[in-house]
Amino acid sequence: ESVPLSFTKNEEKVKTIFPWLRSYMFRRQLSFAGVASIFFFVGAVVSFVIMKMNDHVPDAGGAGQYLGTSPVTPDSNLAEAARNGLANMAASKRKLQVSTWNIAAINNNPFEYWITYDENPEYEKIMTDIEAFLESPGHKDVSVSAVFTEEMFSELEKRMDGVGWDNVRSYWDSDFKNRKIISGFMKDPLLGSKRLASMPDRITNTINVVGSDEPALRPTVINMYGGDLGNLQLWWAAWEKFMFDTPLTIQSKDDIITKPPYQLLQPIKKAKYPDITEEEEKVSLPLQTMCGAIFDAILVHMMNTVSEPDVWQSLKKTMVENLN
Repeated sequence: ESVPLSFTKNEEKVKTIFPWLRSYMFRRQLSFAGVASIFFFVGAVVSFVIMKMNDHVPDAGGAGQYLGTSPVTPDSNLAEAARNGLANMAASKRKLQVSTWNIAAINNNPFEYWITYDENPEYEKIMTDIEAFLESPGHKDVSVSAVFTEEMFSELEKRMDGVGWDNVRSYWDSDFKNRKIISGFMKDPLLGSKRLASMPDRITNTINVVGSDEPALRPTVINMYGGDLGNLQLWWAAWEKFMFDTPLTIQSKDDIITKPPYQLLQPIKKAKYPDITEEEEKVSLPLQTMCGAIFDAILVHMMNTVSEPDVWQSLKKTMVENLN
């Protein structure tokens, strides 16, 4: 199968012997167990504090005896042993080795983390407004069809029919177009566990191209794409062209190939993602393409709602230039 080499390698790393670990229901049960564990832990801490207040816990002992920070006089034998140990270590010229590591984003999304950006106060305002939009959208939680419009879907449908994929209009008409953009789509945990929006993003977000220092970027908010996303019409024209009309030369696992991004998408297998239904598995290519388009449309709509296009796009450009 022809996919970018970097994606293929990542997929091999995340294979699992236990597919049920990816099940939404299993993770939900695991969450309940985690909450119960937290209650037990808090109860133990409260019990310890009460015992401490009633002098039922001795003050002697602990790390303070070794580090010398405790008001309690250290045990003389322990102190002598510690001094001798350090002296012996110094005499043998042994060294204490300490390791650390960097923790960084695995993608090129400038909005992946909330950073410190004192030079531009608009950054904090935008990030705060994004949080409010996602957490308490209120009347802004409109239907998907108000953002990714019926006209856009019909154009996408024509494209997908043209490449020989199964038709998914029934999913659009009976389900997706009526969902609320935040509560019904962005926050739907089942949609996440089925990978219907995250999988196409993962494959097409940033694609390394043979012979070019610059990667190919899907028109979206969450990468280094520098084109104009000032309104949904501009975004859709660029997105459709990128996915279906832009041949890219990439290094696959076995060879160098040239394909448009839609041909790099892979079927979503129920064996690996148990929450996807058998019917959805059969049409997972067009279904994930539709969900990916809806996902990107919501992001563009959100950004142009919480901020002016010139403001957030200029801010994003500066962040991209400094972070990459």
